[in-house]
Amino acid sequence: MTQQSATEAIATIGIDLGKTTFHLIGMNARGRIVLRRKVSRGQLLSCLANLPACVIGLEACAGAHHVGRQLAALGHDVRLLPAQYVKPFLKGHKNDYRDAEAIAEAAQRPTMRPVPLKSAEQLDLQALHRVRSRRIGQRTAIINQIRGFLLECGIAVRQSPAGLREALPTLLARRTDVLSPRMIHLIEDLAEDWRQLDGRIAAISRDIAALAGQEAGCRRLMTIPGVGVITASAMVAAVGTGAAFARGRDFAAWLGLVPKQISTGDRTILGGLSKRGNRYLRTLFVSGAQALLRYQGRWQSHGFGRWLQAAEVRLHRNVLAAALANKLARIAWSVLFHGCGYEMEFATHRA
Repeated sequence: MTQQSATEAIATIGIDLGKTTFHLIGMNARGRIVLRRKVSRGQLLSCLANLPACVIGLEACAGAHHVGRQLAALGHDVRLLPAQYVKPFLKGHKNDYRDAEAIAEAAQRPTMRPVPLKSAEQLDLQALHRVRSRRIGQRTAIINQIRGFLLECGIAVRQSPAGLREALPTLLARRTDVLSPRMIHLIEDLAEDWRQLDGRIAAISRDIAALAGQEAGCRRLMTIPGVGVITASAMVAAVGTGAAFARGRDFAAWLGLVPKQISTGDRTILGGLSKRGNRYLRTLFVSGAQALLRYQGRWQSHGFGRWLQAAEVRLHRNVLAAALANKLARIAWSVLFHGCGYEMEFATHRA
């Protein structure tokens, strides 16, 4: 088969992404390989620009959304595939061409759920969340290190960062009997790092709040009890309009807020939370649910207040928090996907 006839017969292309070079495998409608090529990053668009529109599969990894948007602009049907769903299609030992072939095979499956392409704005918002999360982790590490050093010197400080922040000036000024000058200087340096991280986290939080205020989806999500600016913006950054999910139950399952199923022999066996999918977003929804549970007097004012009061009688507090997080996630998807506020969405359900 000539190169010209081969390119005309291509129905699916799998691309194994690299930093500077990409490996392409093209298949015809019957699944036979008709194209095998290695191209540089700069050659990719010119290589695919003159091809008829076809299905192009990519693994959802760093840089995939940018490449996917460029290929979609050429008219191709771009499908970003989770790496764990591509792996079963890999045959033999791993190399770049076999990876591309596995991606092409997976992209043809009718039951395969691709990852929606993220816009540049979504990626910007997601980057802010990731930097904020990393700095919060660094701040927590510094706080724990300060507590550890103090405990080695026989000084125990009450829990919570606020308690440590309040106690530090007094400890460093008066406990020279157990704290050496070297240890005092070291803890002062750590406290200064803590203050700098507080300022950076606050600045990123302001940037996130400013972007969320400009996004209609974020504003609608923030009308839901337990969903603040951080959760709303993280959800929009992760799922956009939520069109990748058929219903709220699917979104909650993607977050890992459903029981793990270990069923066999017509027996339904349910375990703990599956904890699959987006761990960061799942944590935010669980934190929002736990915050709502602290204010029992306000439950009746929420649209799901009667359900919450009935569930509180029969469920353990931690199980109740997980169930409420599941409900909040389903409500959030419905509000985001249908483009209405929280009150309107609940009024529709009541009607």
